[in-house]
Amino acid sequence: MCGIIGINSNEEFYIKDAVKRLKRLEYRGYDSFGYYDGTILFNQVGHIKIPNTDDKSSRIILHTRWATHGGVTKFNAHPHQSTKKKVTIAHNGIIKNYEELREKLIKKGHEFTSETDSETTAHYFEEKLKTKTIKEACIDFLNDIEGEFALVIMVEGNENIYALRRDSPLVLGVGTNTNYVASDIYAFSDITNMAIFFENNEFAEIGTDHFQFYDKKGQKIQKEVQTFKWEQEESTLQNYDHFMMKEIMEEPIVVKRLLFSLKTEQKINFEKFIDLMRKAKKVTFVAAGTSYHASLLGVYYLHKCGIEAQTIIASEFEHFIGVDKDTLVIPISQSGETMDVIEALKYATKHGAKIASIVNVPYSTIQRISEISLNIFAGQEICVAATKSFVNQVTLMLAIAKEFGYNVNLENLPQRIEEVFTMKETIKEIAKTLFKQKHLYVLGRGLSYPVAREIALKIKEISYIHAEGMMGGELKHGTIALIEKGTPVIGLLNENDYDMRSNLKEVAARGANVISISNKLKGDIMISTSNDGKFGILASIVGQLLTYYLARELKLPIDKPRNLAKSVTVK
Repeated sequence: MCGIIGINSNEEFYIKDAVKRLKRLEYRGYDSFGYYDGTILFNQVGHIKIPNTDDKSSRIILHTRWATHGGVTKFNAHPHQSTKKKVTIAHNGIIKNYEELREKLIKKGHEFTSETDSETTAHYFEEKLKTKTIKEACIDFLNDIEGEFALVIMVEGNENIYALRRDSPLVLGVGTNTNYVASDIYAFSDITNMAIFFENNEFAEIGTDHFQFYDKKGQKIQKEVQTFKWEQEESTLQNYDHFMMKEIMEEPIVVKRLLFSLKTEQKINFEKFIDLMRKAKKVTFVAAGTSYHASLLGVYYLHKCGIEAQTIIASEFEHFIGVDKDTLVIPISQSGETMDVIEALKYATKHGAKIASIVNVPYSTIQRISEISLNIFAGQEICVAATKSFVNQVTLMLAIAKEFGYNVNLENLPQRIEEVFTMKETIKEIAKTLFKQKHLYVLGRGLSYPVAREIALKIKEISYIHAEGMMGGELKHGTIALIEKGTPVIGLLNENDYDMRSNLKEVAARGANVISISNKLKGDIMISTSNDGKFGILASIVGQLLTYYLARELKLPIDKPRNLAKSVTVK
């Protein structure tokens, strides 16, 4: 969940410029941040702040933290140093056997200053370096450590940076007389288009103009430098107050971009993707969070075409799903690095399944381990909450379903989205009536059920209001007991859904404040589409706007909600 960077150059650079690079990874966590340049160790609680200094360095490691072990304190902020300050590290992941290692190191005289599992690695290397070379210590580390890590290390008296990887993303950026190592290519994609991706249980020695990769036995690995293409997105707010609103307003553009790609640069891959689905005896989606809701909509669309498919939340995949060589597993992940999804794919591959992925971030782990992959072309999302990426995931689900006979016209979808934007003032006024509420319910039936879940998730993430998205038919099986005078209930009325309307009448009779989103029956917010697939997308955008205005009324940190990170790379 954390973001790490290492830079080694034969030319000095401003430290504040290196911190700006770290800020590009702030979506991975923003509990604290810090850096070490060989002389100065700096760390601070809170969001990344660009230092007001002209200090320079030629070698640095940086870290932005999402707390897992130990509270959000300055002591727990990275980078961490060993007792004699000979070793400094920045780490993403979880060291599972850190307590055992910590106890042994304390007995040998090491003094710990934090509560983190990560600090253990600094002391581990300092102890090893008493009798071994750094290369030998890296080999021991890969064999002794249990858990996941992307780790960068600086050693006193050594001009190189060392980097190790297991189950956490790590990539080397190859520049001119400068090398970069980072959690993802976005850290350096504006200055080089050449990269080498670390695989599991590899480590590298990184100099200013050279690098060498090794396996866990210390054998040299010849790695191919890949040239990557990365579309640079406008990363400034422009005239918006928050990235969330900016990214919502980009939805018509990114939908057009995706649909165009399916006819051009992704045409061959799209055809192969559909062919794999046709040949598979079983189609199983796997995803987490918002991507799971997109996959659930995809299952509904395919069922409408008579195609059997299922979806499982990634963290529960191996407990529920039997996969074999006749199974096509389709992971959906915005980041392409979701740990639970990657673990599910390992399980699926072990049992012979084929993998065809849907991602937003190119060159990500999930894309690289897939037989075929489709990019949703939503572009980078800076706000933690998924908005335009969800819209494009669902648009791709519709495009796939259309190949199997689902009746939908996607060409006018961008226009329909823009029509939703004309209702912003109405949605803003509704938010003003709801922002003081502590609980809220969103009801949907059929295709509207995944949308109800997604709207509720957004409200929880950004507005900190407890929201529950549920099937309208389940209301009377317990939840209706929580309805009292003034309880907000959002109902999704797709077409002539008289059963859903009856559910809303039932809660209204018990005093609920009902807000309806409809495309045919009378509603508070009317969406202009008769297609149930597009209704799901448009209703979810209403939910995104409602969430945004709720959070504005509550004066909350919309782009960086508490306790969350954009890329979930730990279990």
